[in-house]
Amino acid sequence: MNRRQLHMVLAAGILLAAAALVAQPARPAVQPGDTLTSFARFEDGRVVFRIYAPKAEEVMITGSDMPEIGNAKAMTRLESGVWEIVLGPVKPGAYRYLFIVDGVPVTDPKNTKTSESLMNIWSLVTIPGDAFMDTKEGPYGAVSEITYYSASLRRFRRMHVYTPLGYEAGQDKYPVLYLLHGASDSDDSWTTVGRAGFILDNLIAAKQAVPMIVVMPAGHTRPWRWGQPLNQGGIDEFQEDFTQDIMPLIEARYRVVADKDHRALAGLSMGGAQTINAADKFAYLGVFSSGIFGIVSRNGRPAESPTWEEKNQDRLNNAELKKELKLLWFATGADDFLMETTRATVTLLRKYHFNVTFKETPGGHTWINWRQYLNEFVPMLFQE
Repeated sequence: MNRRQLHMVLAAGILLAAAALVAQPARPAVQPGDTLTSFARFEDGRVVFRIYAPKAEEVMITGSDMPEIGNAKAMTRLESGVWEIVLGPVKPGAYRYLFIVDGVPVTDPKNTKTSESLMNIWSLVTIPGDAFMDTKEGPYGAVSEITYYSASLRRFRRMHVYTPLGYEAGQDKYPVLYLLHGASDSDDSWTTVGRAGFILDNLIAAKQAVPMIVVMPAGHTRPWRWGQPLNQGGIDEFQEDFTQDIMPLIEARYRVVADKDHRALAGLSMGGAQTINAADKFAYLGVFSSGIFGIVSRNGRPAESPTWEEKNQDRLNNAELKKELKLLWFATGADDFLMETTRATVTLLRKYHFNVTFKETPGGHTWINWRQYLNEFVPMLFQE
């Protein structure tokens, strides 16, 4: 190749490269939302939430258990198009939240952590600093998401199962705790906002609880909305699924000790009522922020008739049931709207000489209490 030919080749290459550069789409300008940190905690315990919504006219934040928010609280628009709000100080814990942008609830687009409830998905933030539920160094157990077919309901269902450290590599059999959620939640709730896996890991690592398997099933069997009776596709169908499908599956698939002395059952709110209705097969029972639904009149509704007491005389007078029951533990917050239901239930059970432990705590119907209740309940299990 002579010099002229070489120059022509080089010129052609330059032209091709220039054409390629011209053909490339222009990179969009960096927007404030591209590098936004949507959540931060200050040294004084206050927290800030942010979302980039430059065309919005109103942005609010809503969340369960978060102080100061209530049903929702307005955020402030900055010149950049970022909306923010500062709250607190906020105590350590796990909190659900959503942004409401011009009336539309949306998850935080800059936060990949979520928690499922009955009717929607929440963004989730965890603030460390409470040792019993913090993530700590060291090996942990595992939480699995299990799909199964419910023959009693004739459809596929889902549950979550916690197995302690060493389960996969060992051959030992374990006791089992069945842990139920409330009416507005799902089988995902105890492992996300409830921090159940971390609570169990920390208790077992500190030798404050024996290693156990924890089964967290779905408590609803069909779509449900507030104001509907739970026994229409709630408690009754759940009992069939629980006793005919879930328990047999766990005892066949997992290495559990399949007898009453090695079974515990606990639940919050709706799950607490379900616990009372399924009590016969368990030696340990925990009822969190709950009791016998319909035992007292609420919201203008009369107490249930015939009463739960009238319908359950055989169970209430069963001396063998009382003898085999090693723990019957209730806990409810002083501000909980179900406190009178809890008190009436405890009074009824004591009337029939059940050995009931009842703890009244501060607070209301919130995950702030339910995580604490789980942390107190688990160390009392299977300690014979």
